[in-house]
Amino acid sequence: MAFDIEMIKKVYENMPARVDKARELVGHPLTLSEKILYAHLWEGEARKPYTRSKDYVDFAPDRVACQDATAQMALLQFMHAGKPKVAVPTTVHCDHLIQAKVDAATDLARAKSQSSEVFDFLSSVSNKYGIGFWKPGAGIIHQVVLENYAFPGGMMIGTDSHTVNAGGLGMLAIGVGGADAVDVMSGMAWELKFPKLIGIKLTGKLSGWTAPKDVILKVAGILTVKGGTGAIIEYFGEGARAMSCTGKATICNMGAEVGATTSTFGYDEAMSRYLRSTNRPEVADAADQVASYLTADAEVYENPEKYFDQVIEINLSELEPYLNGPFTPDLATPISKMKEEAIKNDWPLKIEYGLIGSCTNSSYEDISRSGSLARQAAEKKLKPKAQITINPGSELVRYTMERDGYMQTFDTVGATVFANACGPCIGMWDREGAEKEHRNTIVHSFNRNFSKRADGNPNTLAFVGSPELVTALAIAGDLGFNPMTDKLINEDGMEVMLDEPTGFELPPNGFAVEDAGYQAPAEDGSSVEVLVSTESERLQLLAPFEPWDGNNITGAKLLIKAFGKCTTDHISMAGPWLRYRGHLDNISNNMLIGAVNAFNQKTNSVKNQLTGKYDTVPAVQRAYKAAGIPTVVVGDHNYGEGSSREHAAMEPRFLGVKVVLVKSFARIHETNLKKQGMLGLTFANEADYDLIRENDTFNFIDLKEFAPGKPLTIEVTHDDGTTDTILTNHTYNEGQIGWFVAGSALNLIAAAGKA
Repeated sequence: MAFDIEMIKKVYENMPARVDKARELVGHPLTLSEKILYAHLWEGEARKPYTRSKDYVDFAPDRVACQDATAQMALLQFMHAGKPKVAVPTTVHCDHLIQAKVDAATDLARAKSQSSEVFDFLSSVSNKYGIGFWKPGAGIIHQVVLENYAFPGGMMIGTDSHTVNAGGLGMLAIGVGGADAVDVMSGMAWELKFPKLIGIKLTGKLSGWTAPKDVILKVAGILTVKGGTGAIIEYFGEGARAMSCTGKATICNMGAEVGATTSTFGYDEAMSRYLRSTNRPEVADAADQVASYLTADAEVYENPEKYFDQVIEINLSELEPYLNGPFTPDLATPISKMKEEAIKNDWPLKIEYGLIGSCTNSSYEDISRSGSLARQAAEKKLKPKAQITINPGSELVRYTMERDGYMQTFDTVGATVFANACGPCIGMWDREGAEKEHRNTIVHSFNRNFSKRADGNPNTLAFVGSPELVTALAIAGDLGFNPMTDKLINEDGMEVMLDEPTGFELPPNGFAVEDAGYQAPAEDGSSVEVLVSTESERLQLLAPFEPWDGNNITGAKLLIKAFGKCTTDHISMAGPWLRYRGHLDNISNNMLIGAVNAFNQKTNSVKNQLTGKYDTVPAVQRAYKAAGIPTVVVGDHNYGEGSSREHAAMEPRFLGVKVVLVKSFARIHETNLKKQGMLGLTFANEADYDLIRENDTFNFIDLKEFAPGKPLTIEVTHDDGTTDTILTNHTYNEGQIGWFVAGSALNLIAAAGKA
């Protein structure tokens, strides 16, 4: 039985009239993305057409999803909103706090013990406010959402950048910070700048060693990590229709790696099959009734150049398997070129680990295709040269895998099956020997491969590939191995080749599970008490941020000028720091410790202008805060790339940083800064980044005149007495300026709740 079926039926009931009205106003055929956007306007039926990349628009998402690491701060904020119950269907999923070390049972038991306080908090707060709760071990949020909640034509937001995974079922699913989720949970509109549209036409059909993952790996190489910023990517064509639903989800999932707002596919038979296989036939039946509204108008796909801002065409019949990395997910290399590239760049050819799973690739299809290679390895007497690990996406997938014999197959090649959780993909991996920081190579089917991301070792070179390619490379133990052409020597000294992987789109005998791990909330949660100890090191109730005093910011000191790539992993690391995600003071001790200081090329080493000495970034910032001195962070392009974690905005806000001034922002991070009442500004002239010196002081000239579309002027005083005047741009509208004035968006919500 489908969750929230009446809500889904209501969406479909409203959709035809809303889409027809939008088409009339816009005056041309509509893409799927436009149909879903216009069908979810806060105002209901459209009253005017919206301009892409210009108009801020209020939307009414259908649901919200939160994972345990981000849910803590989101729900701590929601408790301030003064609402008795969430306004839209909402779920919490415990998948980030389970560290991979030994095996599934051992690691899950340890996580339940070590993080019991956090799990108990999330369970009780979910119970109180009408939120569905998925227990530790139930699975990775995005796989569980795909299996239970995603539906064609819907709109959802989630406090994780890979919420976009649900685009595999034809949704517009968008990653946000916790404050955005609080808006929607509180019954308020959610604001988004109307996106640009990128159309990707898929011709031909995947076969052999090529997988859906290779589509997005190639797209990442084309668009780069910022090429999708401010855009929705819509896939279409015969190649799209021939692809499985979970394959589509894989492609949408990694759209986050090119900065896209989200990605999606039109409703088709593969989605219908998946809905019915996951026990949601009523959703498929309802979608069938409005099927023409759940894909683009025919004219759009016939003449895509007329309706998309950019069109990319990929012939799947000619597509080769890709391996992307190291250190960035957009460094795309066809497997036939990898040996040459590895030798040229001195990348270690020996592979130490092959890791399969993550929210990107943990479906039954993924596991079955990898399993076919593991079975071959056993039959052909090939002992894997690298260690193999697997993180199933959900208990539904894991249980079905075990029933169908895949666990035993992986066991024959010495693979370790970890818990149904994120694990190494987000740095929750206690890898033996990682502390030695030796230079080494790993391959994985995850989505991100930033420095230190998987194991904390800055010298681990991580390459992203499909689960089947990762399995083959782990068997070979060689980064230069091409399974399409190369032979291996087995234990009998004979030359053998791996056959092409095979698998099943869906389990032939259907999915099965004994306990999926779901806990329904109380009908009436008013008597449920949520306890947070004042002595806790894991959880801390929030105090409101101070509102703006109405004056120009003056005398602000430079905290750090970040050099090069500065992702949310650099600003607020995950891994061991996940334990403090519910305690703002404690987790603020990781603020910007991964960012490279442009003046000494070191991490976590900045000058304290009060003492002239170098110290850690958090220590220096705490010293400025204690002295009542505002500070500025300066950054490069695509600042805040990566995870949606709002801690990367809340920590600087909490410690007294007033301004983040960069060449350009990643979308989610810029919004998170705005929501927390900070100034997120960009250089009007990017070359002015080079004017910033280590001992600079910043004085705003015209902040009192803060207004939409009006640049802000900053006088930068250097320690030699000279000054430079810098013009900065911003994207704040009237409402967002209101957040800044009030101190945060939450302050406004709380005030409205008390009114």
